[in-house]
Amino acid sequence: MELDLFALLFLAGAGFLAAFLDAIAGGGGLISLPALLSVGVPPLSALATNKLQSVVGTTVAAITYWRRGFIQLKTLIMPVILTFLGSMIGAATAKSMDTDILTLLVPVLLIFVSLYFMFSPKMTDEARTERLAFAIFAPIMGFAIGFYDGVFGPGTGSFFIAGFVTLFGLGLTRAVGNTKVLNAVSNFAALMFFILGGDVVWLAGGAMIVGQIAGGYLGARTGMKFGASLIKPLIVVISMTMAIRLLWPIIFGA
Repeated sequence: MELDLFALLFLAGAGFLAAFLDAIAGGGGLISLPALLSVGVPPLSALATNKLQSVVGTTVAAITYWRRGFIQLKTLIMPVILTFLGSMIGAATAKSMDTDILTLLVPVLLIFVSLYFMFSPKMTDEARTERLAFAIFAPIMGFAIGFYDGVFGPGTGSFFIAGFVTLFGLGLTRAVGNTKVLNAVSNFAALMFFILGGDVVWLAGGAMIVGQIAGGYLGARTGMKFGASLIKPLIVVISMTMAIRLLWPIIFGA
């Protein structure tokens, strides 16, 4: 499809804002996906192109967190592998699965996540004792959330962050950094299927990638600078916004 210069500049700006927000607390798709739809990209192609540009932004953010010491890559080898497999399997089976139950279940879970982050005193940058063994259960979490991301997707970052904090005792900023790694892997696995299906609009994705690179870097730096004091309220707002966005058509039929 053809896009004029204004549309490309608009998408680059949307990519920047989406990546900046996503690098701090997740939820960048709330900006990037509607932006793609607004310039006339068909829904399936919008989903595919959104995965393309999101892979770049989350990768840049992950590298930025890693370079500042918030990620230990050795501990994430198995979670990365299982997240990749889960997302691939989820994407491969998405067309044959009934996702109607997810349209109701996911927003309810997001509301619980936002309320937990809002009221829990544990949502700080202080590391705590892990409730489950990271080496055993982090790969299981990666597979489960990766599968969900391949099938449906909204709230994936929020679920990863909540898992890292509540199950494995990571401080909030470190949890976001680890989430960026697994989120990038999950997005890449699902993207492979969209590329094979010829669904990606490369021109639109390229414009957004320009913004994603800058937004992912600056967002990660901002998240590391302000830590839990910024990340916590953003996660609450983003999770609640995603929940409302998913529940709106169910309640109001529009």
